[in-house]
Amino acid sequence: MKQRIPQQVRRKLEELPAKPGCYLMWDEHAKVLYVGKALVLRHRARSYFQQSAKHSSRIQEMVGKVRDITWWVTSTEMEALILENDLIKRHQPHYNVMLKDDKGYPYIKVNWQDDFPKVERVRQIKSDGARYFGPFTSSWAVSRTLESMRKVFPYLDCDRNISGDDESPCLYYHLKLCGGPCIGAQSRTEYRESICQLIDFLEGDTDAVMNQLETRMHKAAERFNFELAAVYRDRIKAAQRIVHQQKVVGVQNDDEDVVAIAQDVKSGDTVVQILMVRRGRLIGRENFALQGVELHETTAENLGDLIGIFIQRFYDDAAHVPPRLLVQFVPPTRDLLAAWLSKRRGTKVEIRMPQRGKKRKLMEFAKNNAAEYLRVQKVQWAEDTNRQTEALAELQDALSLQVPPTRIECYDVSTLQGTNTVASMVVFARGAPLKSAYKRFKIRGKGAHGEPDDYASMREVLRRRFRRAVEKDPERPGRKPAGANHWKLLPDLVIVDGGKGQLGVANEVLAEFSLSDRVPVAALAKREEEIFLPQRRGPVLLRRGSQAFYMVQRIRDEAHRFAVTYHRNLRRKGQTNTVLDTLPGIGPRRRKALLQFFNGDLDKMRQATLDELRTVPGMNRKAAQSVKEHL
Repeated sequence: MKQRIPQQVRRKLEELPAKPGCYLMWDEHAKVLYVGKALVLRHRARSYFQQSAKHSSRIQEMVGKVRDITWWVTSTEMEALILENDLIKRHQPHYNVMLKDDKGYPYIKVNWQDDFPKVERVRQIKSDGARYFGPFTSSWAVSRTLESMRKVFPYLDCDRNISGDDESPCLYYHLKLCGGPCIGAQSRTEYRESICQLIDFLEGDTDAVMNQLETRMHKAAERFNFELAAVYRDRIKAAQRIVHQQKVVGVQNDDEDVVAIAQDVKSGDTVVQILMVRRGRLIGRENFALQGVELHETTAENLGDLIGIFIQRFYDDAAHVPPRLLVQFVPPTRDLLAAWLSKRRGTKVEIRMPQRGKKRKLMEFAKNNAAEYLRVQKVQWAEDTNRQTEALAELQDALSLQVPPTRIECYDVSTLQGTNTVASMVVFARGAPLKSAYKRFKIRGKGAHGEPDDYASMREVLRRRFRRAVEKDPERPGRKPAGANHWKLLPDLVIVDGGKGQLGVANEVLAEFSLSDRVPVAALAKREEEIFLPQRRGPVLLRRGSQAFYMVQRIRDEAHRFAVTYHRNLRRKGQTNTVLDTLPGIGPRRRKALLQFFNGDLDKMRQATLDELRTVPGMNRKAAQSVKEHL
């Protein structure tokens, strides 16, 4: 069927320049659908709308939603590739192939820029002089690595200011997991040498580090310092356990990453495995799931294209780029990617597909492990889906719902003696958290200040939520259509955290908006996990250990976590405020000037005359009068 191209899009297609750059496709709600790069913008963007083009169903769906096209012009295709990475990170387009959950993979950070470098786990790389290793696919992998390394190279992870004059060390010193520089037991030079060895070990230079440890052990023994020699002996044994887990796969100087891919063409599930080889040793491997992959025939060309996309996404954030990448299938943009990687590394990087010998065997190893990882993941995904389906069915039966509760909304209130009262709304869709639909509320009415009133707070939240569900949105320029948000979607089940009292509040609000017959509601009491329903005397008790029991617990805990986190943030923010924040006419600059002039002493500020206040930089008579009156 011939697809009608919107007039706005048609006009933009005519205006596209024949230059390299990036293009962005937008939907009717001003949300980016897709980001792409091209050597010739005009040809590439127009190809999506040609009737003769053979697109997958996913791309056809995307094209049908396009309502606008914008673009950035660059000087070269290399600049376009770099810009594309930045735009994809910024907009997270639904129709681009992405690394699954790639918003914050963990790294190991060694703060080498400090005198006594601390070792920690982080989720962002900064240009701060530190050394980074990763990314890893899980925090567990980072923790396991750091735990093993600490037994060999004791390091700091505390926030102490290291002067060497502390009276006592922490527990890690007594466990021999820290050298004790805080009490002067280890000098700056000795500590940095140990951390340098840790860095070398993480980079794969294990033989040199082992030789250094053995040399130090023998020297300590020669000086009859057998206690120190025993320490080095234990560290060598711990290091050997790590080395034995590493497989020798090449010659001494091999430094490369091996990238293999596995795909289920029926479902489109795709994973990429990357092996890290440093100095001929396989020091680690990570598996990454790709999301947004089109369903098409599994060919070398298609898989090569996906490997190219993975390389672009992964190495844009990777802490280290090796001089060589071995790939299972050659990406169509190999030359461009190699040039880009060379620029990131600072020296030449090559991308090639091994044909024979040890490297071919290494690729087979990576390919087989990628396929096995995909098989295991599919079983896990299927089990998770089955559990969620089972939980929803059990919940439907236990609560006598007409349909399985595909969309569940749960509400919780958090307060501390009536201050900074907030509430949360979390959404679970098909048994899984839908975090894009989470909402948080700052309570404004009764219950916001003074004596806490959970009932009033819950009533306010539910009114604000369901008023938006039934009200008609006025037509205003620039306003998103009602379908662009989650407010208009009615839940299949509302859960309020509390007992019968909160259930009564929820019933009143739903009746107020004529939603009682359309939105089922339940109240969950913390004691014994009792569920209260309207027009039912006794509580419903879900069978302990059932999938429904665990799901309700998880939903309630998530609502509580989300509310408490917001409450703590507001409290923390409130603790950093001063009385000056509430003064009319006193902005950040004047506030800072006043605090500096009076050395942060509010009593001196209160006792100051009007003329003294006017002498503060940036103050005038009106501002000084405001301070004098309100303080």
